[in-house]
Amino acid sequence: MDRRGYLRALGAGGALSLAGCLGGSDGTDPGVADGTLTVAAATTVHDSGLLSDLSAGFEDAFGASVRAVVRGTGAALRTASDGDCDAVVVHARPLEDEFLRAGHGVNRRAVMGNDFLVVGPSDDPAGVADRGPLEAFREIEGDATFLSRGDRSGTHVRERRIWEAAGVEPGGDWYRETGQGMGATLVAADETGAYTLVDRGTFLNTETGLAAHVARGLDDPPDLLRNEYAVIPTNPARHDVAYALAMAFVGYLTGPAQKRIAAFRVDGEPAFRPLARSEQPEFEQYAPSE
Repeated sequence: MDRRGYLRALGAGGALSLAGCLGGSDGTDPGVADGTLTVAAATTVHDSGLLSDLSAGFEDAFGASVRAVVRGTGAALRTASDGDCDAVVVHARPLEDEFLRAGHGVNRRAVMGNDFLVVGPSDDPAGVADRGPLEAFREIEGDATFLSRGDRSGTHVRERRIWEAAGVEPGGDWYRETGQGMGATLVAADETGAYTLVDRGTFLNTETGLAAHVARGLDDPPDLLRNEYAVIPTNPARHDVAYALAMAFVGYLTGPAQKRIAAFRVDGEPAFRPLARSEQPEFEQYAPSE
């Protein structure tokens, strides 16, 4: 499926309505059929094109509709904390742990993963190609422009972690914050000749002239570049939410949708890998990490 140019045509962020109830089959749970599930989802899931694909599959399977509110992970978790969505799909474990410890969410499950890339102008003025993420960030410091999302999204949280590990406090004229979603930040980096950190899915699905200079692979990236997405229902003891529908969504994402995630392609390239099924279940995924 050709998804390139998707962001330029559609724009990133905002609320994405995926309504269009198809009706339940004979086996559909009457507690979820014909309902509407509101999901606050990270912009990278939307910008990659995967969100609409998974939502359509869920609608087909359950006869329900999905209304997605697309925003950075921090804002998505605040949406759930305020009781304004039924579940979140996010990718910043430190923020997820805060959310779980505060009692705003329950039954966290890992769904899929991919990797972060350091991308920039094709001529690579900072000379970061094939370096590790720490070396690349140190080379960029002061010598090239870096665009940060600056929005407490999952990507921004990871970017700040890399700067800290590299021993660099970013700031000054070379470091700029867009305050925008991932797709819009990529386009801005392309227009200004800057470097940025991006998830693989959004990079593949956004038409720019940028090159991936630090890319260690989808299957087994190093810890600093590993990007895990999880689904977390909003705590029904805190808010009046569609909890049965949210749990059906969890079951779909960690069950039938795993094949859909594995098959998802952008211009023939895999963008995610499924994480929910394992011969050795990782029970720490359900609760805040230590």
